[in-house]
Amino acid sequence: MKNISFARIVILWFCSMAGWAQKATLTVDFSKEIGSMQPAWAWFGYDEPNYTYMKDGKKLLSEIAALSPVPVYVRAHNLLTTGDGTPALKWGSTNAYTEDAQGNPIYDWTIVDKIFDTYIERGMKPLAQIGFMPEALSSKPEPYRHHFVPGQSYTTIFTGWTYPPKDYKKWAELVYQWVKHSVARYGQKEVESWYWELWNEPDSPYWGGTVQEYCKLYDYSADAVRRALPTAKIGGPHVTGPAGRRGGNFLKTFLKHCTQDTNYVTGKIGAPLDFVAFHAKGAPKLVNGHVQMNMGTQLRDISTGFEIVASFPQLKNTPIIIGESDPEGCAACGMKTDPQNAYRNGTMYSSYTAASFARKYALADLHQVNFKGAVSWSFEFEDQPWFYGFRDLATNGVDKPVLNVFRMFGMMSGKRVDVKGNFMYPALTVRDSSVRRSTPDIGGLATKDEGTAAVMLWNYHDDDVAGTAATVDLTLKNIPAQKVNITQYRIDNEHSNSYEVWKKMGSPTNPTAEQITELEKAGQLARYGESKRQTVKDGQLIFSTTLPRQGVGLVTLEW
Repeated sequence: MKNISFARIVILWFCSMAGWAQKATLTVDFSKEIGSMQPAWAWFGYDEPNYTYMKDGKKLLSEIAALSPVPVYVRAHNLLTTGDGTPALKWGSTNAYTEDAQGNPIYDWTIVDKIFDTYIERGMKPLAQIGFMPEALSSKPEPYRHHFVPGQSYTTIFTGWTYPPKDYKKWAELVYQWVKHSVARYGQKEVESWYWELWNEPDSPYWGGTVQEYCKLYDYSADAVRRALPTAKIGGPHVTGPAGRRGGNFLKTFLKHCTQDTNYVTGKIGAPLDFVAFHAKGAPKLVNGHVQMNMGTQLRDISTGFEIVASFPQLKNTPIIIGESDPEGCAACGMKTDPQNAYRNGTMYSSYTAASFARKYALADLHQVNFKGAVSWSFEFEDQPWFYGFRDLATNGVDKPVLNVFRMFGMMSGKRVDVKGNFMYPALTVRDSSVRRSTPDIGGLATKDEGTAAVMLWNYHDDDVAGTAATVDLTLKNIPAQKVNITQYRIDNEHSNSYEVWKKMGSPTNPTAEQITELEKAGQLARYGESKRQTVKDGQLIFSTTLPRQGVGLVTLEW
């Protein structure tokens, strides 16, 4: 009898837990400000700079610029790489620097200008990457051009463009001429608003030299930038994950050089450093036939990077830019060759992005650092198969669900305010062990501005498996108005999701014009229900909404 009673208790407990697990509560207190809603999300980047001025590249850049209330910063590789400008995966070129038969420099800014003109025309700002090494300057130029194919080893791409210059003064003159030309073309005030940076991931095979050779190159580059424009902003070093020994040690060595060591050019102590940059990536894998994300890996890189910068008192207020901040490393590795990347077309990429950005802000608060931006290394790949599974924001001119998260961020401004939830994982829990419990992370990020407020909410889990939709009881406290207009937006399988529409079409390899129009419409951010005007009682509103697994919602209030 006792066993039967115990079994019944266990069954009832599991049943109650199953029901409780889907009943989430989120409480937003608009009177408790926790920090500024710095538009750290309004930063994007990609390997292939020549896609910038192509048809779908221009279209996507226009959409990115339109979704943000502030200028968007764009970072691209290969801005000084030698070549004819023909685009390819993980490759790009501008031919900005060549030499004549006598070794005299020849500068040609035609392609670089074409890239930057595309940004400036849209009100965007370059995070101008000084790299990579022109063939004529490389200390080991052959072989130079690589041909990357998805699925092949990364090691094949690290060729002559990765090496230090054979002449540091010629390199410095190239940098000087580029900045000087930029000022002449765009004006001093415009170029003062840019960020100049040196190289990419110099702690990896992207740099064929030593850490000290990088520091030397940085000194020559920074000196050249400042000679051309004394008010220009210069920084680095864009190392890989600081939580790893290699990236962390490189970052520490570089920061020590900039603050304490002798400058290779001036002979004085230190080097200009207007911002510090490092990269942070997650680590998805296949588990029992499904994708399992690892947000914790990315957040540990961010937390360690913040901690390293904060350990230098001179850099306490120096802006930090996470130069690549993504669920994993290779944007040009599609899901067919890398099945762990199958999260990219659907809503898991969206919910991961929402949940991870909230924790980036929380970690910046924890370490008390100046978190300026986090570059989402995702753009578009011209003339590639539909929904191939690249880490991109759009496919063949059609927006993917993840782009709509950034449209949501574009409606959030002012101050971040306190959010608490019974299923919202603490930021340090996500950092240390990711989202691996039996229950999902049902959380929120909320802001308050003059006459407006917004609450982003998500139903995220690392495991990309089907889950029951959650009922979320949302309590909004201390609303400074008596009546508000409430609008909801949604990203899930039925809303803001071109991928699901494409699959329902039969996954056409060559959609018709009518189908493309339908897909473009499905790629836009969709409202969830009708806008409503509601009365606020005692500064408070309470209502419920349903949020599917891996879904993202946004609630906006206007008064």
